[in-house]
Amino acid sequence: MKIILAPDSFKGSLSAEGVCDALQIGLRRVLPDAEIVRRPMADGGEGTLDAIVGAASTSAGMGARRKQALVRNAAGQSAEAGYALIRHGIYEAAVIEVAQIVGIEDAHNMAVPVGDRSSYGVGELIRLLLAEGIRHFFIGLGGTSTNDGGAGLLAALGVKFIGTFRREIVPSPNGLAKLISVDVTGLDARLVDCEITLLSDVNNPLTGERGATAIFGPQKGVAMHDVSKVDAVIAAYADRLEAALQRHAKDKPGAGAAGGLGYALQLIGAKFESGAQTVARLIGLADACKGADWLITGEGRSDEQTLLGKTPFAAAQIAREHGNKILKATLVSGGVEAGSLTALNATFNGGCFSIVPGPMALDQAVIRAPELLANMAEQIARIATVRDR
Repeated sequence: MKIILAPDSFKGSLSAEGVCDALQIGLRRVLPDAEIVRRPMADGGEGTLDAIVGAASTSAGMGARRKQALVRNAAGQSAEAGYALIRHGIYEAAVIEVAQIVGIEDAHNMAVPVGDRSSYGVGELIRLLLAEGIRHFFIGLGGTSTNDGGAGLLAALGVKFIGTFRREIVPSPNGLAKLISVDVTGLDARLVDCEITLLSDVNNPLTGERGATAIFGPQKGVAMHDVSKVDAVIAAYADRLEAALQRHAKDKPGAGAAGGLGYALQLIGAKFESGAQTVARLIGLADACKGADWLITGEGRSDEQTLLGKTPFAAAQIAREHGNKILKATLVSGGVEAGSLTALNATFNGGCFSIVPGPMALDQAVIRAPELLANMAEQIARIATVRDR
C-alpha cells in the first residue's frame, strides 16, 4: 500500500510536519511495511515556507536555500525573517511568507496597537531581493497582524504618502488617517520585470462589508466600534493611490488578504493563485500521488469552508487525479462539524474523522494532539486493512 500524508498544520497545536509525524506513528502500528510518502501542506499562511523548503530539499531539480534577512517587523523593530531561494524552472525564485515578518502569532508585532502596525518589512525584504537580482517571487499571504492596506510595503518600495505641510506620514492606519496625497514617482522600476505570485485562499475585496477591516480587523485588534472608521481611512487611501498609479485593484478578489497586502501587491502587478494548489504544485504532490492507494489529509477544524479551496480539498482533488483509480481520500482533523459531513463525504470518500474521542477541554486537545492523531490513524488503518482483505 502506498499512502500519501498531505495535511495542513493544526494551528496553535502542531505544524504540518508534526501532523505527519503523528499520523505515521499510528499507521506504522498496523502497516509497518506500507510506503508512506510525506508531503506536508500549507495554503499561503503559516507553514508555507516550511512546506516548500522541505519538499525542495528532497527534490534534485528544485534545491532550496533557506536564508534570513534583517527587516522591520509590524511594530517597526528590527527582526530576523526567514525566506527561501528555490530553483523554479530556469529561474531562481524567492519564497516569502509574510507571517514570518508581520505575523499575528508574534508577540512583538502584537505589542503595539493595530493602528500603529505597518507592513513595511515585507516591502523591505522584496527590495533586498531585487538588489540580489531576484525577479520571481512566491509570496504567501496569511496570518498577519497588519491592517494597513499594504501601504507599508509600498513605502518600502518607494511610494511616498504625504500629509500636511508636505510631510511624509507613517504608512500605518493611524498615519493614513492624515493622508492628503500620494507620490508614486519613486516606485522601484525593477518591479516591472518581476513575476509575483500570491498564495492565499482569501477572496475578499479591500474594503466594505466583506473587506479586510470588517472581516479580519477585529482579530488583529480593531475595536468593533472603530471598524467603519478604519475602513473609511483605507478606502480613502486606496482612492488616492489608484488615482496616482492609474491602476485599480481594491475590488479584486484577494485584495483584502493579509490586511490589504493582497491589494498593494496586485497594484504592482502580482497575480493571485490558490495557495493550496500552488503549494501542492511546488512540493510535487501530483508526482508523489502517482500509483498511491490512500491519501490522508487534515487541518485544525473542518466544515463546509474546507471545500472552498482549502488545503485538504486541494490535496484530495490532486490525489484523485494522479493516484490509483480506487484511491481513498481520508480527512483527519482536530474537529469536524457534524452538519458538514454530507458535503465533506462527497470529496473525502475514505471518511472524515475528528481526533477527539469524547468530551475534552480545548487546551487538553491541543496538548494531546500528537497522541490523539496517532491513535486515530491506527484505528483508521485497522478499518482499512479489514476492508481490503
